[in-house]
Amino acid sequence: MGSTRITASDVAKAAGVSQPTVSRVFNRSASVDPVKAEHVRAVARDLGYIPNLVARTLNSGSSFRIGIVLAYLKNGFFGAALQDLSRTLNARGYSVTVYFAGNSSDEVDAIVDDLLADQVDGIVLASISLSNKLVTRVRKSGIPCVLFNRGQSDPDVSMVTASNFEGGKRATEFLIAGGHKRIAHLAGWRKALNGVDRCNGFLSAMEAAGLEPLACVDCHFRRNVAMDETRKLFRQPVVPDALFVANDHMAFGVLEVLREELGLRVPEDVSVIGYDDAPMACWKTFDLTTVSQPLGPMIKATAQMLLDEIADSTRAPEKIAFSGDLVVRGSARIPAGWTRKEHSNAG
Repeated sequence: MGSTRITASDVAKAAGVSQPTVSRVFNRSASVDPVKAEHVRAVARDLGYIPNLVARTLNSGSSFRIGIVLAYLKNGFFGAALQDLSRTLNARGYSVTVYFAGNSSDEVDAIVDDLLADQVDGIVLASISLSNKLVTRVRKSGIPCVLFNRGQSDPDVSMVTASNFEGGKRATEFLIAGGHKRIAHLAGWRKALNGVDRCNGFLSAMEAAGLEPLACVDCHFRRNVAMDETRKLFRQPVVPDALFVANDHMAFGVLEVLREELGLRVPEDVSVIGYDDAPMACWKTFDLTTVSQPLGPMIKATAQMLLDEIADSTRAPEKIAFSGDLVVRGSARIPAGWTRKEHSNAG
């Protein structure tokens, strides 16, 4: 056909189907038989067919774009989450645009302006610092929004999180069962419900065991802050024999300080437990005992919740919390009777 643009009609003729069938295939319609849909896509690839997304948008009134707002990708958990979420939404016929932002009011305004200008159909909000401010602005704009891995007390916001209180409690109980008594918590951020809940789980387990926390320090979920606070803790007259760290991103830095700077043995001198089960947690360099976030179910629920809200703007907000496993590796003393459970959400 030379340099002439291949059309849906050309694909339909070559595949032996109707043009509406081709349209339904590229709109990810569930009404098309999977075998037939794969045949149409194979023919389209052979012909070099490129769907006309502009026409699709005009015909449907939808942009078929989802905005994902993040603060950064330094934490490996969010890299894995972004990859899986993008794939899940792509499979449902949506493209993904990622937005990065800090915490200033100007940045909130700029992000909202960008989201409105790009005419996204929905938003997944995974930024810690922007949650409260951005949700308020987004709600006024009328764009469906779901918080991923971000808790908020607002009853009108849909969210998917882990059971953070339960996870913090479980991690601390494991340390206590291992015979630790001088336990410190390098917490997340007091303005983030995730961090608060993990900290409260820690405090609950300590109180139940009749123990006083050696320290409970707000580290803002930042690796460099957690490293500095670790150095301070081990300059004190009484040092920790165990650390519960509010996420793996910080825990990796803590392990670096303990081993490389202070020359301590992990777990012989001090045990460390993280939170997330980020991809690097299973690397032998870290071998980090951690509380997993069930990434697969969380991603699936987030995508479905958002698409349901896009389809029905009157749908009531949902809040789902998933329980994770305590993944026992080599960075924490294993209590008698426990077995190592190798399990990673991210691979």
